Amino acid sequence: MSFRIIGTGSALPERIVTNDELSTFLDTSDEWIRTRTGIRERRVISTESLDDLAVAASQRALEAAGIEASDLDLIVCSTTTSDHIMPGQGCAVAAQIGATCPAFDLSAACAGFVFALDVADGWFARGRAKRVLIIAAEEMSRLIDWEDRATCVLFGDGAAACVVEAAEDGLLAMDLATSPDMRALAVPGIGGNSPFKEGERPASVLAMEGQRVFKFGVTTICSAVKRLCMEAGIEVADIDHFVFHQANERILSAAVSRLGLDDAKVGRTLETCGNISSACIPLTLDNLARSGALASGDLVAIVGFGAGLDTGSCLLRWA
Repeated sequence: MSFRIIGTGSALPERIVTNDELSTFLDTSDEWIRTRTGIRERRVISTESLDDLAVAASQRALEAAGIEASDLDLIVCSTTTSDHIMPGQGCAVAAQIGATCPAFDLSAACAGFVFALDVADGWFARGRAKRVLIIAAEEMSRLIDWEDRATCVLFGDGAAACVVEAAEDGLLAMDLATSPDMRALAVPGIGGNSPFKEGERPASVLAMEGQRVFKFGVTTICSAVKRLCMEAGIEVADIDHFVFHQANERILSAAVSRLGLDDAKVGRTLETCGNISSACIPLTLDNLARSGALASGDLVAIVGFGAGLDTGSCLLRWA
């Protein structure tokens, strides 16, 4: 069994935070941030909740697919920053859109959307589902240290979703991998206040070894694209669109150069949205779909990578 994407949707916070605004309380500048990251501004949750964004993105994806919530057989939400420890973000979306199918969360950091696609493919293969809603919802602003200019300038908030349907020929290749590394990109868990817990309780804020992540990102994009092509029996030049995780423009540019890609084929949302973790890829897909850039039959290569260090990649024929 395989699948095809039949509808996409996304939602971003209203609040725009520019590099110039960050420079009012950080030792940084618009030029410093743009030249090192490619980011000009990002969206940050202020009055909304992550639930609000996830529900809005899901409703837009359902509308684009032309189906109702009652038609869904499964909801999978990729998130590391849910509004709820329990129940999951997926359950919160199900409650608000009126779905009654199984719903749960998946955590694979920035590669989570592709991991969720693989979960859906497994349900299709076992005959357990015909239509699945996949959501990626991230409020990275709640995890970062807003006094650390090396990390807080990189991230933004948002949600995106897609409806996938069982099909025979949509998925050409899929690959998941983990290179175990607990320090390159990490957020400690909730410390709690148990009187029996001994030892240090570090704050739950993000820490990153930038150079390690940079090298991993570039190498991963290049090797993943080549593996997808090998599995599908095609050449890199045959691919019409590339949708990579939007971590840093330097990573994207280095990978594009190393692979010899036509830069016009590479989707980007980084400049105005920053790194929204697992929501980057479905957000970029939604932008491409709604702009008319994706045509039926186009080949789309997707590569997500992030903490873990996890990698998820797939090659799809667009429907």
